[in-house]
Amino acid sequence: MSWEPQVTDLRVDNLVEPLGLGNFRPEFSWRVTGSIGQIAAEVEVGPSAEFAAGTRCWTSGKVVGTRPFGLRYAGPPLPARQQMYWRVRVWRADGTETGWSAPTRFETGMGAAQWCARWITGPDVTAPATLYLRTELSLPGRVVRARAYASALGWYRLVINGLDLTAPALVPRWTPFQDYVEYQTYDATAALRPGANVVGIVVSEGRFRGKLGGLSRPARYGDQLAAIAHLDIELADGQQITIGTDESWTTARGPIRWSDPKHGERVDLRIPDPLCAPPADALPGGAVARVLAPHRRRLIAEEVERVTEVARLPATVSRTRAGVVLVDFGQNFSGVVSILLNGAAGDRIVLSYSEVLTPAGELDTTYLGDRDPARWFQRDEIILAGAPVRYRPAFTIHGFRYLAVEGLSGELCAADVEGIVLSTALTETGRFSCSNPVLERLHANVEWSMLSNFTDTPSDCPTRERSGWTGDIQVFASTAAILAGVRPYLRRYLGNLAAEQLPDGRVPVVIPSESAPDRIGLPERLFRVLSSSTGWGDASVILPWTLYWYYGDEDILGRQYISAQAWVDHLTRRAATRRGLARRLRCGVGAQEQFILDSGFHFGEWLRPGEALTAQLRDAVFAPRPAVATAYLAHSTRLLSRIADVLGEAGDAERYTLLADRIRDAWNAAFVRVEGARIGDDNQDDYVRALAFELLPPDRRAAAVARLVELIEAADGHLGTGFLSTAMLLPTLSRNGRSDIAYRVLHQTSAPSWRAQIQRGATTIWETWEGYDPAGKARRSHNHYALGAVAAWLHEDVAGLRPAAPGYARIRIDPTVGGELTWASSVLDTPYGRASSTWRIDQSGLDLAVEVPPGTIAEVVLPTGGMAEVGGGAHEWHWPPTP
Repeated sequence: MSWEPQVTDLRVDNLVEPLGLGNFRPEFSWRVTGSIGQIAAEVEVGPSAEFAAGTRCWTSGKVVGTRPFGLRYAGPPLPARQQMYWRVRVWRADGTETGWSAPTRFETGMGAAQWCARWITGPDVTAPATLYLRTELSLPGRVVRARAYASALGWYRLVINGLDLTAPALVPRWTPFQDYVEYQTYDATAALRPGANVVGIVVSEGRFRGKLGGLSRPARYGDQLAAIAHLDIELADGQQITIGTDESWTTARGPIRWSDPKHGERVDLRIPDPLCAPPADALPGGAVARVLAPHRRRLIAEEVERVTEVARLPATVSRTRAGVVLVDFGQNFSGVVSILLNGAAGDRIVLSYSEVLTPAGELDTTYLGDRDPARWFQRDEIILAGAPVRYRPAFTIHGFRYLAVEGLSGELCAADVEGIVLSTALTETGRFSCSNPVLERLHANVEWSMLSNFTDTPSDCPTRERSGWTGDIQVFASTAAILAGVRPYLRRYLGNLAAEQLPDGRVPVVIPSESAPDRIGLPERLFRVLSSSTGWGDASVILPWTLYWYYGDEDILGRQYISAQAWVDHLTRRAATRRGLARRLRCGVGAQEQFILDSGFHFGEWLRPGEALTAQLRDAVFAPRPAVATAYLAHSTRLLSRIADVLGEAGDAERYTLLADRIRDAWNAAFVRVEGARIGDDNQDDYVRALAFELLPPDRRAAAVARLVELIEAADGHLGTGFLSTAMLLPTLSRNGRSDIAYRVLHQTSAPSWRAQIQRGATTIWETWEGYDPAGKARRSHNHYALGAVAAWLHEDVAGLRPAAPGYARIRIDPTVGGELTWASSVLDTPYGRASSTWRIDQSGLDLAVEVPPGTIAEVVLPTGGMAEVGGGAHEWHWPPTP
């Protein structure tokens, strides 16, 4: 008996029942279970779950198409602050239909002109102290529905009658605060009661005024912490009540004296929490709130899952030789702790955090360098009130595995402390397993680095800088799209990128930008040089294409098209009008050299094994690598031509295709030495880029592959790539017939290699290949995801499951059997549904099991030669051993 397919997993803008949706023409998506795909679908939207005749505000009608996503609302404008229901039914390829799905809901957010609230702040607006705001509200009856809309300049908590509606989230997320700030929507129904109520907001430094970047300079978005809140309340008798922040609110002192997202928190528990005080109680240090001076920041709805608690970790507790209480969570991560503290009133407890220990087994707080003159970094300080308390930092986030506790009067038990993992609450979509536990640990390390850094912006690391480096995310985006549902998350990042792109098309190297000259102390002229780099700014083109390829998201191509064009056009102008030093000293410049990019600042490959950081920075400024920069210009221009083609911009597509051809030809003329089959500086990454970006004529590819293999073998099977090319190294080898070398690099156990990190105890991916010096002293960040892009190769090449068309409309199954593995498996939740590829080899032969989502086609590459095409459902093959 066949399993009856159903329509499930209904989402609006990729979110489950979103509250406060800012997009009033949202996109609907769903999943069709079973093996038979859809050929058409219909969506209904209305204010009631019953969808009675005459109450529906829109029906799409029967829309022909196989995609269970991408159907946009096209009815009358949706009202703001309105709960809506929707349902979907689909027609299947066998001529049957599913019937209507169970209804689900979403709720629209605030209209721009509907805020009955003002930004408010405290009387001492510039002091480095936490801001507490409070008002009292009397309600004459029972509350049947209440919504709170709130935001802040700084991280905040909204508390009603002692109930924290925000915790454990860190909001608002980091955006270009000079332009816009996200607001959040909360269901406040259960928090309010008849009679007296206390509504409060506490605001900390957050990303708005906290320490940013590697130099820990204060953010300069503004000097004044502030908050805004609007509450809509409906009583049982139908009465509607609205309150908002204004000058009637009061401020007070509270227990959180100061909190910084990077440096930590100072708390004095002897001070009562004014947000938990009963109505009419006198507040310590109370004063009248002030209305913030007018500013041009817009309030926008959040469109991404929040940064919140995603896991808890148990601990082991010991004492070091120096007698310090040391807590080990067994896993490097980003988050905070929950710890039971007991002591006398006035006792001072200090919590210090680190990823690593010194060779002597003590907490290492210096391995990242002494970057803060006050030496206050990843450290929380608590003054006890005299009663036992379970403390959890509210407005900071640390990157750590180890915790040192000072000031305890008694012993700390393992049950007294937990690690709280904080990350954006993304849905896991990719799972990899195999016969080698070390490779499974590698995959887990990548997942943990992604969890640690996908907070309120995709950061480079959760310790030293915590900045949204564009180069890191562009090399990792494909891996991220395999591992989790990152479409809304990266759409927001790209929106921030477009907002901060410079007028001439340059893309800052970090987004949100913290590179303003007055922030990091650079002279204006030097800032103009260092503000952008190829390989980093190319995120403006590569990220939209990645979202299109993995999610079928054509909308993001349209949203980011102007931004992508501006970047490519900027680089093209620079190549044509500016000359690097070498060409300025040379007489006669060939016509093709107008397409060579050899001026300005370029990081280059960045952090190749064995290269000194100072030398790389010097070269980036004074001797930028034109072979790297021009290769990226050719690649981004080619992608832009494809984007234009998808968008129907035929003229642009033709223009950028011709430009990409000319840049490719110029690159070959300048950097390929035909007589010796040598490219650029003759490093591994030179050949990886040439092959991965398809820059070489077909008759020269084999020689490039051979030279790449020679370089790897000359390095005794070690990789020699850095940030930009490591993600492409193993796919380039395996897809050019050298999976044997790819596996050799993967299984390498001495540095530089992934397995060498694991052998040194790594539970995340390091920033560099050498995480320790010869004396055993840790160096640089131990939690960077960029070099973890290898996880995509485990899914797409080892297990052999990758998209062959945008959004996995077609899937390619081409496993790379070998590498000392006896089996490997990848399971993915694609936009069409579950897909998997599992192979197993033993004495009886090779077995391959494939699951194909309904509505898609899988191209299965057969080990005997040829290809089989199969549709939705489960399929299995067996090949006996080769004689």
